[in-house]
Amino acid sequence: MIETATAWNQELTQLHGRIARRFARSEPRERSLGYLRGLLSEVKRKNGWQMAEALGEATPYGTQRLLNGSQWSANAVREDLREYAVEHLGSDDGVLVIDETGFIKKGTESVGVKRQYTGTTGKIDNCQIGVFLCQATEAGTAFLDRKLYLPKEWAADTERRRKAGVPDEVEFSTKPELARQMLERAFAEGIPRHWVTGDSVYGASRTLRRWLEEQKQPFVLAVPSNESVWTGPIWEEGQVQTVAEIADRLPQEAFQRLSAGNGSKGERLYDWALVPLWRLQPAVEERSWSHALLIRRSTENPDEEAYYVVFAPREEATLESVVPVAGTRWRIEEGFEQAKDVCGLDEYEVRKYEAWHRHITLSLLAHAFLATVAAREQKKGIQQAAHAPKTR
Repeated sequence: MIETATAWNQELTQLHGRIARRFARSEPRERSLGYLRGLLSEVKRKNGWQMAEALGEATPYGTQRLLNGSQWSANAVREDLREYAVEHLGSDDGVLVIDETGFIKKGTESVGVKRQYTGTTGKIDNCQIGVFLCQATEAGTAFLDRKLYLPKEWAADTERRRKAGVPDEVEFSTKPELARQMLERAFAEGIPRHWVTGDSVYGASRTLRRWLEEQKQPFVLAVPSNESVWTGPIWEEGQVQTVAEIADRLPQEAFQRLSAGNGSKGERLYDWALVPLWRLQPAVEERSWSHALLIRRSTENPDEEAYYVVFAPREEATLESVVPVAGTRWRIEEGFEQAKDVCGLDEYEVRKYEAWHRHITLSLLAHAFLATVAAREQKKGIQQAAHAPKTR
């Protein structure tokens, strides 16, 4: 993407300059730059031995020491990651996306590992789960935050916590609670955004949805088919229905064919319908906000549906406004894929809590670097095309 390897290295060095102050000693400071280079290299697997070989080192002890032994804070570097991503890719029209991904592991010693469902393989596997927050804008996609999900049995096991270095203040939190913690940080920092979206793991949490409403934060959150919603005053019989029941009663003419954005095979076309929902909103200000159910139906298989709860100012609660937001959720999946395939997000060999967050944070920083470079090159290409001489 950048014209020369020298320019690429110079820009990466500049990025590293943002995090250099987080390392009190020169050895981990220099090692972190090498680690970023290794994550962005063409090494097939970004594990300890192959990273060391790419950096011209005989053993992986240096990189292992960076993740496990050195004194530096992954959370401090996370702040630098967020600042960098927002500076280069942030937008007031952007969407914050929350989602989780799995990291398949062997054994029982890695922090947070257990047999649990992960969308990474689509089944129950021995894995760790990380919850992530990313921003998706017209310029690109970059991650802003990450939290390791600690299952209940881990959170309650003093000995396992000690061996894995889990801090005393870390308690069991559900995935929606972890998402809220990250969103709270983002909101407190004034991260620019217009919408929040996420899959049904997060949309099914009424606690999270109510909190977002209290923040006056518009959202489009997926919900499961058995989610119950109000279609009228709760004191009237038959006004509480599942989202699937509502969809089943809609005539075909209630749906409109729209694109949820570009995919690998072109436009993602679906049939969509938007149904107003009822909420008890006595204040005039609150009545200016709309609650609605968004229904997505496959054009090839009408029985294949997805459902979303929408909260937005009334003038923005239209199909044309909310369908693109629902489609934006796929951007985080694409981000996971690139971060794993290119930046070694899932190729770490660490067992402890802080080491996990250190590797993940540096990997996400490498991913943000790639997204920033790609955004600039795309903008440059558009400008060159606009100024190119027109031929007859």
